[in-house]
Amino acid sequence: MKNLFLLTLLPLIACNSSEKMQDQPAPIAKKIPKELSIHGDTRIDNYFWLNERENPEVIAYLEAENSYAEAQLAHTKPLQDKLFNEIKGRIKEDDSNVPYFLNGYWYYSRYESGKDYPIHCRKPTSLEAKEEVMLDANVLAEGHGYYSLSGLRVSPDNQMLMFFQDTVGRRQYSMSFKNLATGEVLPISIFPTNGSAAWANDNATVFYGTTDAQTLRSDRIWKYEIGKDASTAQEVYFESDETFSTYVYKGKSDRFIFINSGSTLTSEQRYIDAAKPSDAFKIIQPRIRGLEYSAEDYGSDFYLVTNKDAQNFQLMKTPITKSGVNNWKTVLAHRADVRLNDVVFFKDFLVIEERAAGLNQLRVRDWAGKTDYYIPFNDPAYTVYTEINRDYNTSKLRYAYTSLTTPNTLFNFDMASKETEVLKVQEVVGGYNAADYVSERFFVTAADGAQVPVSLVYKKSLKKSSGNPTLLYGYGSYGASMDAYFSVSRISLLDRGFVYAIAHIRGGEEMGRQWYEDGKLLKKKNTFTDFIACGEHLVAQKYASKDQLFAMGGSAGGLLMGAVMNMRPDLWKGVVASVPFVDVITTMLDESIPLTTGEFDEWGNPKDKAYYDYMLSYSPYDQVSKQAYPHVLVTTGLHDSQVQYWEPAKWVAKLREFNQSQNKIYLVTDMEAGHGGKSGRFNAIKDTALDFAFLLDLAGVKE
Repeated sequence: MKNLFLLTLLPLIACNSSEKMQDQPAPIAKKIPKELSIHGDTRIDNYFWLNERENPEVIAYLEAENSYAEAQLAHTKPLQDKLFNEIKGRIKEDDSNVPYFLNGYWYYSRYESGKDYPIHCRKPTSLEAKEEVMLDANVLAEGHGYYSLSGLRVSPDNQMLMFFQDTVGRRQYSMSFKNLATGEVLPISIFPTNGSAAWANDNATVFYGTTDAQTLRSDRIWKYEIGKDASTAQEVYFESDETFSTYVYKGKSDRFIFINSGSTLTSEQRYIDAAKPSDAFKIIQPRIRGLEYSAEDYGSDFYLVTNKDAQNFQLMKTPITKSGVNNWKTVLAHRADVRLNDVVFFKDFLVIEERAAGLNQLRVRDWAGKTDYYIPFNDPAYTVYTEINRDYNTSKLRYAYTSLTTPNTLFNFDMASKETEVLKVQEVVGGYNAADYVSERFFVTAADGAQVPVSLVYKKSLKKSSGNPTLLYGYGSYGASMDAYFSVSRISLLDRGFVYAIAHIRGGEEMGRQWYEDGKLLKKKNTFTDFIACGEHLVAQKYASKDQLFAMGGSAGGLLMGAVMNMRPDLWKGVVASVPFVDVITTMLDESIPLTTGEFDEWGNPKDKAYYDYMLSYSPYDQVSKQAYPHVLVTTGLHDSQVQYWEPAKWVAKLREFNQSQNKIYLVTDMEAGHGGKSGRFNAIKDTALDFAFLLDLAGVKE
């Protein structure tokens, strides 16, 4: 290990003051050149060795980076602690969600003061009945540095609970069962599963999905009978196409169990009668490349949200007995300016979730065709979505609404009378006045003339015209839309004079499907130039000071951070990149890495020279060059299953090698977590406090 560093780290115990700690030299990773050749081109990767997860030298290097970051940021520790306590103090600790009724029981989750994890409960028939605690995640999490409980599903007879646990952060779950009548947890655990599962209506059979041990691709669906040994499980479906993943679930009506297989561009759906678990699954429509559909049963038909002849998707239906695409009939036609996202069915109504001009909408129609209207929303930028709506016969729609200034609010909306009932408003402990903040939304002209939406929020007392520290957030991949929402954490930035902005850049789907198509594959650079244009606009319009503009993004948004740092390093004072996907070509050439094969339709396959050349031209790790980079905080998790820890580790090592400025570059690796960071509602705040303290310190805000 003596050759690990070119510069020896000073041990923390030798630091008698924060000044000495800040003199600690940065770790310098050793170089072991590795040639990577394809298409007649050879890349030299000096830090390829960092992908050896079990190598003690790799662990030592990551720990050295953690020590360096801790030492260099030690002067911000009081601010980190203050931010942590401040943000935690806004959270109602003894809180619960609004119960929903299903199959004779009211279900809800609640938190107790001082505890990180939820307690999952139910009450039979009435909310006045005695509470039954199904699972207390705080008890289950004991002894684990990371813990995630998910996928709770109760059998149709209400007697057996199926649940999934991840104690590593790699999104491989163990499946367990609890007898709710006796309280006994059955002595069986099936691992690794992907967290998808469904009960058959016989209360004894479950279908569940598993992942490939190497690639973590969800590739198999199994049938298992409760009480038997795990080895008796029978494989009912194998997804052989390595670009597809598969999962299983039960439809809203409880009539069918569905298996979905999908890639970026194509989907295929199978089903069986939930009352006949021994039947073979039938295909609704065999896969056709480029055809996407998602089917749900209603009456004697399947209703499908599909892109058949509809770039922005349309709603179609087909008889369950004749489900092939030739039988599909249009119910809601395609519209060039409106993206159809989803549909929720009721006995007398259907609710259409749409997106127009970059904003979500809820449209209500009755089956008779006499009623058709939109629920009105007034904020310039907001998020709205349907909540749990399991009752077919009700006229009440449950939906949630939030904006940059509006705490999350849950509503019951009567679709017949149009009367609205507020079920719950997110409480901000200590008080919060939305009138003290201003939300805006405007469009920025991109390099090629595209109009890019930007949503932002700031304290009303801020002197906007003088320019202020501004944090610009972006993602721009997979068609994921980054909608405006309220955050109790963000108040800590706003109250200290920050402007917070979201760039709704191409690669997302805010402006419809074409917005996504124009930010992927051989058009991926639009994502980066859009973000840069938004940053330049914020400075030009004096929302941001020219020397106080910051950027933040994670995962594919971390790719965005790396790209815009290479393209315009002078534009940013500091950058926060969380679990960043930065080594694009090397990852996409390695099909043994989780997610790679399913990503070809998003990024391209570099085995094709056209895609290789294009990806090489923006890949953040490959494009690091000798220039003055901004301050950078990079965070990752050792067990990340989506972006392997070595991508950010290699990137930081190379940035340090080439950086021509005196600005600091930090790598912080959570040695117990994965892609989502720390688990638990309070532990996660520590990550936020670190990010915010890093930004505030650079902005000259010390407390």
